[in-house]
Amino acid sequence: MSTGIEAQIAQWRAFLTERPAVSPADADELEAHLRDHLDALTAAGLSPDEAFLVAARRVGAIDDVAKEFAREHSERLWKQLVLGQHDGQPNGFGTALACAVLAALTIVSPALFGFGMTGNEPFYTVNAVPVVLAFVTGLLAIRRSASPRLIAALAVPFVVTVAALNAYPFEDGGSTQALSVLHGLVLLWLVVGIAYSNGHWRSTRHRMDFVRFTGEWVVYMALIALGGGVLVGLTLGAFAAVGVDAELAVANVVLPGGAAGAAVIATWLVEAKQGVIENITPVLARLFLPLFTVFLTVLVATGVVQRDVVGSPRGLLILFDLVLLVVIALVLYTLSSRDRLAPPGWTDRLMVVLVAAAIIVDTFVLAAMLGRIGEFGMSANKAASLGLNVVLWVNLCGTVALLVRFLRGRSRHDAVERWQTSFLPVYFAWAAVVAFAFPVLFSFA
Repeated sequence: MSTGIEAQIAQWRAFLTERPAVSPADADELEAHLRDHLDALTAAGLSPDEAFLVAARRVGAIDDVAKEFAREHSERLWKQLVLGQHDGQPNGFGTALACAVLAALTIVSPALFGFGMTGNEPFYTVNAVPVVLAFVTGLLAIRRSASPRLIAALAVPFVVTVAALNAYPFEDGGSTQALSVLHGLVLLWLVVGIAYSNGHWRSTRHRMDFVRFTGEWVVYMALIALGGGVLVGLTLGAFAAVGVDAELAVANVVLPGGAAGAAVIATWLVEAKQGVIENITPVLARLFLPLFTVFLTVLVATGVVQRDVVGSPRGLLILFDLVLLVVIALVLYTLSSRDRLAPPGWTDRLMVVLVAAAIIVDTFVLAAMLGRIGEFGMSANKAASLGLNVVLWVNLCGTVALLVRFLRGRSRHDAVERWQTSFLPVYFAWAAVVAFAFPVLFSFA
């Protein structure tokens, strides 16, 4: 440990021992926990100051006095992480900024040669997001000090995906291209997860950490997008006031370049602030869990009364699929913030109701899909939707069974977490099938 970190540990221990309720033996045990977390976090690539902050908060979860220390010192340590290096340790912002600038330049460089986004949307649709995710993956690989072998393995899916999406002779406006692009992006995001875990993808803990990272990344991207939207609006208004039409430059340079850079910066923000403040995604999941349970229960009751689910329009079935994906997200992020040793609570009972309602909705959707296939025949969209709903149905059934066992005291809560994270490779495999096999099976229509 560096001298600066030892000084912070000493300050932390002094704070604990000032309280009469904390004996020297208690302080020794808590310090041992703190040092264990420090070692694990620094080995994972965090700087000493980042590791100390996260470790102090984690130990605070098991001791009220340590929690008070973490709360009082978070503001000071937050400033250290935001403003740059402390005690000679860089926070990695320079590397993140360089990756963000390179990502932005890569995306906007075609516009410099007259190949802007306007009028060339199909090219950007196929290539823009894979390029950005490649820079996100590269930043994570740098922060994890990934081995050359892992870096080469991470590059393969990107090369194969981009090559296939550009080489396949898709029909203009065909459904297989949209399906292939969408599922290719899902596939590449899971590759980002492998980079995030530094290759330890079989670990349930690393998979759940990546789930948390995904939620926080989406939140940061949304916040950056809101700020960026205000800035773009002010820019267009200001140039219009002086008689200059800046819409083309904004569409071809500012928006694509800004979005690319924001994706990389959001990655750094999640990494740098991990554990400094409470993750917002689990908080949102707990907030919307009861609301969404009521909504889905009413939806099921309405579906039972209506009974004509087989004749449901295509748009409604797509909406139901989005609802099911939201249910999976709510379950995942509620699990991610739960104390594994806590007894069953109201959130666990609500999750049982929510997942049971989702199973009924999914059964309705499967019946409707089979009815549409029987009436109109198989298509790429129907096959992709049917496969996704089968995967979701199995996932939801296993989840509700394990939740009921936990409520009855027959299993531990982490069994539900293991079940959920075990489905990430299943989604990975299904995305690969749709992205690469469906275009061939359905003649690129």
